[in-house]
Amino acid sequence: MKHFDISRMDFLKKSSLGLMGMSITPELLSSTATISHAIENKSGRSNQSSYTLKNVLLETGFEYDDKEVAHTKTELFCVTITDGKITNIAANEPNTTTAIDAKGFLMLPAFKDMHIHLDKTFYGGEWQAVRKRTGGVKGMIDLEQQILPEMLATSTQRAEKLIELLQSQGTSFARSHVNIEPTSKLQSLINLQQALENKASGFGAELVAFPQHGVFYTNSVPYMKEAAQMDIDFIGGVDPYSLDGAIEKTMDFTVQLALDNKKGIDIHLHESGESGLKTVEYLIQKVNENPVLKNKTYLSHCFVLANIEASKQEAIAEQLGAAQIGIVSTIPFGKLIMPIPTLYKHNVTVLTGNDSIIDHWNTFGSGSVLQKANVMAQLYGYSTEFLLSRSLKLATGNVLPLDDNGMQQWPKVGDPANIVLVDASCSAEAVSRISPVESLIHQGTIVY
Repeated sequence: MKHFDISRMDFLKKSSLGLMGMSITPELLSSTATISHAIENKSGRSNQSSYTLKNVLLETGFEYDDKEVAHTKTELFCVTITDGKITNIAANEPNTTTAIDAKGFLMLPAFKDMHIHLDKTFYGGEWQAVRKRTGGVKGMIDLEQQILPEMLATSTQRAEKLIELLQSQGTSFARSHVNIEPTSKLQSLINLQQALENKASGFGAELVAFPQHGVFYTNSVPYMKEAAQMDIDFIGGVDPYSLDGAIEKTMDFTVQLALDNKKGIDIHLHESGESGLKTVEYLIQKVNENPVLKNKTYLSHCFVLANIEASKQEAIAEQLGAAQIGIVSTIPFGKLIMPIPTLYKHNVTVLTGNDSIIDHWNTFGSGSVLQKANVMAQLYGYSTEFLLSRSLKLATGNVLPLDDNGMQQWPKVGDPANIVLVDASCSAEAVSRISPVESLIHQGTIVY
């Protein structure tokens, strides 16, 4: 594996980034580079086996006004990181010269992008807007069959650039879908695995073998079977009825492939009518028949949930929760608003991701899942201190510093040192203001 070693200035130059449109000043660079420069000065590299951060702001509890959470309590601490784990959390020692100054930034769990396509992106190259679409998803398949061979030539380098963008937004882990179909065969997977190996010291990922062109529509079966035996984590799928013309045939293949290879399942489901609902119900049935798939099965997008009446939403959410099937949503808005509060009510795991970032499908992905948490909070009126603080879990993969009763539950000694430092006073402010990311630590390595 290649060691991820890049100075902040080089990072900004190479990734063509400011900070979400902010101008980069010497003062800003000095402030945000403090931690990485300090470690580099002390050890000559950015993954020192043991170091301590001082002036780390941690949440410690809630303050109440007439039983309502009015504020979040915080204190400054020293946090020691050794061999990629948090090994000590102690009273702050602001005058110690052996610790690295975290400048009072708020420490939060590192962010996770749980639905993205790292393997096919224009990011890192010239700007390209989306072309006018014709023919729906099948029309996009025709387009991909034309452009993928050229995209594969640079897909490793583009994926690395995209990873750097995610890191700059506080994300150190992603679930990436990767094309497996007759045009790419296994090359898209191989190229992405190379990119992930190159970035392994600063970024983690799990992969979904994704038959973007349909399982049977373009006969992706042999390639999916081969990919399932490789280093991937989930068997993917997409709109079985509209692409393959049969829900049960495609879903049976997907479920059996996952069972045979001990993988999870993550299926794109854009179908918003009767076929979408039938697909959801059939997947629930298959998971209940095969309990080993519980807590390992997800429906991405699942737009049909936004189109059914409230009573049906409640019923399906209850069934999803009982079957431990998660929903991965990009938090759409406008005419299509997902019933996320209902899903939470029935203990359905909800995750989010940017999906597309400057590719032939979409150009609006910012790389920030904190922004996704902000959009969710706005859509559902989560504007109180308590509800804003709860919304952070969308960005962190459901890890929160405080539980619902205000008891501190993160960080704890022994936790992996996957940490983001943001310029905010508390989680609620971080979500509401989409507070700037100042540093990212992945398994103890200062990445950004």
